[in-house]
Amino acid sequence: MRILVRIILFSSISLTVFIVNANNRTAMLTDTCVACHGENGNSLGPAIPSLGGMSRNYLLGAMLAFKYEESDQLNAAIESDQDLEDVEAFTRNSTIMARIAKGYTDDEIKIIADHFSAQELFVGQQEVSLTKAKSGKKLHEKYCANCHEEGGTSSEGDTGVLAGQWRPYFLWTMTDYLEGSREMPKKMKVKLEKMMKVSGIESLDLLANYYVSVIP
Repeated sequence: MRILVRIILFSSISLTVFIVNANNRTAMLTDTCVACHGENGNSLGPAIPSLGGMSRNYLLGAMLAFKYEESDQLNAAIESDQDLEDVEAFTRNSTIMARIAKGYTDDEIKIIADHFSAQELFVGQQEVSLTKAKSGKKLHEKYCANCHEEGGTSSEGDTGVLAGQWRPYFLWTMTDYLEGSREMPKKMKVKLEKMMKVSGIESLDLLANYYVSVIP
């Protein structure tokens, strides 16, 4: 009986130590992210996206794209890891993120993605034009809603969460897409080009106001 008690006690202690070590490792890896993206990925700066509410696969795709800047390297990294088989990644330009991402192993990037995907969507307070938001909603429903569901709040489909993101970040990102410095899925490219042709560059500002106005 005493032996059984000792085994149970030892197992409990070992499990506790394992959990503590795992939590410490996660904190160590994500501390660098928190410095810019905020606690739990809730960004407080207009140029930096919030990470909470994003899907694991989306975050993995983003981090890997920063780490492997060449498309052939990026695709090779994904194809060589069975755990990444559902991840779709597209090359993107960066300022500091490429340097940061290169400092992590792919397994460490998975831990970071697991952490932030488990956080809740953050919606900061921003000024919004309700008139523009109303027009932006129509554009969203026509061009964006098939992939960015529930008003842009959903992470289904690993397409990224648009609602609640900072307006300047959204506009800068869309500019990167249009200028070709950030790769996008073919379906998005078709939709975006059509929207630009029909509604012009001002449609981006309308969309930005809509996504700012969405409250989950």
